[in-house]
Amino acid sequence: MKILLLGEYSNVHWTLAEGLRRLGHEVTVVSDGDGWKDYRRDIDLRRRSQGRLHSLLYLKDVLTLWPRLRGYDVVQLINPVFLSFKAERIYSFYEKLRRQNRSLFMGAFGMDYYWVKAGMDGHTFRYSDFNLGSHLHHNADTEAWERDWLRGPKGELNRHIAADCDGIVSGLYEYDAAYRPYYAEKLQFIPFPVKPSGTVLRHVIAPHFVRFFIGIQRERSEYKGTDIMLAALQRVEREMSDHCLVSRAESVPYEQYRTLLDSSDVMLDQLYSYTPAMNALLGMSKGLVVVGGGEPENYEILGETRLRPIINVEPNEESVYQALKQLVEHRERIPELSKQSLEYIQKHHHFEKVAQRYVDFWQSRMH
Repeated sequence: MKILLLGEYSNVHWTLAEGLRRLGHEVTVVSDGDGWKDYRRDIDLRRRSQGRLHSLLYLKDVLTLWPRLRGYDVVQLINPVFLSFKAERIYSFYEKLRRQNRSLFMGAFGMDYYWVKAGMDGHTFRYSDFNLGSHLHHNADTEAWERDWLRGPKGELNRHIAADCDGIVSGLYEYDAAYRPYYAEKLQFIPFPVKPSGTVLRHVIAPHFVRFFIGIQRERSEYKGTDIMLAALQRVEREMSDHCLVSRAESVPYEQYRTLLDSSDVMLDQLYSYTPAMNALLGMSKGLVVVGGGEPENYEILGETRLRPIINVEPNEESVYQALKQLVEHRERIPELSKQSLEYIQKHHHFEKVAQRYVDFWQSRMH
């Protein structure tokens, strides 16, 4: 098939493209590289700033590119807001894609109307980026997302594309739960694709030092719970410095991030998540132990009954602190958890297996 993957989050589309190419498909990835992360793409569609000159140049780039995006068997959008325009301006580009190609799919991979709605209803999730039970987080981020997605034009665009497209792919349990009440007939859960990093050398005996890694996005630290996880990690670092080393990566490009992971044993990721997302999955593919989201729903949607590689924590500092302390005190657990991480990725997220699941779903929904 001839496939267009439009937009990027956390290297999902580029990794999927690599799997699809292994299966013999022709794939084009068009994206902005997900901003400063600078992921690989075939066609760069980056808006360099919100200034007038760069806005005009970006519009020219999109208008020049769009007539070429025709004749694809499959077009998949990373998100309903798949261009760096206001939502109101995206409709015409969507409609042209729809007319020029055979079938069109949308990813449920991140921030959108249905995810915000589920997070803010106070009952779909026990906790999320938006709620702890019935208590809602109120900060500048959540207020902006509520305004933009629930009451604004982004939400209107999302609802239009969700109703009109041929199918929707959910990449995590949380996104699947958000969409399923509305689009069960056209929704398919497919785990995120991960490309194994080659030979991974990890401890076969308990390490003397536990090397912790935490990635920090400065502008999203509170939203992702990184601030709480870092506070817990710093407590452990102070109290158990003889057996604990900490590496921090603050908003670094993807390739540098990968290098930092290589010299770590344990990775902290996404306090409010039920599931490991792309950064955690990358760490697991290198044999790291992840501390973060490993709720029962994650294993259930995968059909996994044996492997339990993730150190699940509740969304508070004390839970994270106790989990990290236990890992340092019982370092003998790390080799087995590392082995399970590698097996988990191979079983559920291998990029070729995932790519085939996409192909099967796309073909089942084509005109």
